[in-house]
Amino acid sequence: MTDSIDRLFESQPATMTAADVAQVMGVSKQAIYKWLHDEVIPGYKLGNTWFILRDDLKDAMRAGSNLRPNTKE
Repeated sequence: MTDSIDRLFESQPATMTAADVAQVMGVSKQAIYKWLHDEVIPGYKLGNTWFILRDDLKDAMRAGSNLRPNTKE
């Protein structure tokens, strides 16, 4: 079953950069970096570069990941 989140990311690679995610979501790279730093969206930092796994991001979006983990009820 395909939902709107699947359609949003259907042409994206399995591993995305902050710039990729920013373009898809229509926000700035700085917003993505803030969300990564605040753990609003999942990602992995190697050196100075962040990588976001598309399917992890989709799962977080489906779960309503819009709050910091320590503020969720």
